[in-house]
Amino acid sequence: MSLRKRGSVWWIDFVTPSGERVRRSAKTGNKVQAQELHDKLKGEVWRLQKLGDRPRRIWQDAVVRWLREQAHKASIEDDKDKLRWLERYLANQELENINRGLIDAITEAKRAERCSNATVNRMLALVRAILRKCVRDWEWLDRAPAVRLLKEPSRRIRFLNRHQARILLCELPPHLRDMASFTLATGLRAANVTGLTWDQVNLSRKLAWIHPDQAKARKAIAVPLNDTAIGVVRAQKAKHPTRVFTYEGEPIRQVSTRAWYKALKRAGIEDFRWHDLRHTWASWHVQSGTPLFALQELAGWETEKMVRRYAHLAAEHLMVYAGNMESHGTNTAQPADFCGTA
Repeated sequence: MSLRKRGSVWWIDFVTPSGERVRRSAKTGNKVQAQELHDKLKGEVWRLQKLGDRPRRIWQDAVVRWLREQAHKASIEDDKDKLRWLERYLANQELENINRGLIDAITEAKRAERCSNATVNRMLALVRAILRKCVRDWEWLDRAPAVRLLKEPSRRIRFLNRHQARILLCELPPHLRDMASFTLATGLRAANVTGLTWDQVNLSRKLAWIHPDQAKARKAIAVPLNDTAIGVVRAQKAKHPTRVFTYEGEPIRQVSTRAWYKALKRAGIEDFRWHDLRHTWASWHVQSGTPLFALQELAGWETEKMVRRYAHLAAEHLMVYAGNMESHGTNTAQPADFCGTA
């Protein structure tokens, strides 16, 4: 019998053309509704096995597979946050029904929350990546709708000069000052500083290291320690058995605290995030003559594109070409000599 009642709920029970048995709850006590679901399921299985039709997948199917395959990503928790937000618009949506109109509606809903274009784009990029997987890798779709990203304004690199950095360090409480000084000396990301353990540091070799599973690019990073970094680390000795940086004997979880923002205000520094300490470190390196290829390795950046953001801060190698203009008599720096005096 294809339908059986257990308690107050009907259950579906049938055998597919390939001999596989399908047994599941219809989740209803209404026999007519249970029969409709039974017929639908049986028809879909028949089309799938006899005609080679593709099973109809929903958004959650794609999400589950995406999270399983991308579990290694350093940013997987960010993906989960975005996917939770998307549930209100895409939950139970068949992949075939996700079209341009629905994606545009998601875009407008995110913009209505007064998010920046960059934030909206990170959300759209995730949707696009999952839908492309459905087409190219999983063969769940024949085509995916086009996902247009919003235009993002080009932001300048925010960094401090050395005088501003000294003022900020003086305003910070000791535990934040130590971590900020270490960041300015090494360029490490906040999570790598707060999570640094003593077994990742060798003071005699003047070296620290970040393991692949701790790095954003999932590649190990060697961290040479200059005198400033070594001094900061030595000052943390005996404060904690495993963690280098602590506050009142406990590991530090957060750096962008009220104390951080109050210090910025006292120092007269605006529009500055903790991550901008890393930008400051990179900018100082370039201005001091560190080659871009070396900076890329020091920072642990996977692509050259990341380091090229700082190229404009090192133009000394172009000076010889700027002089070419003068050699051809095209220097107009002295307009009075060129035009004559009135």
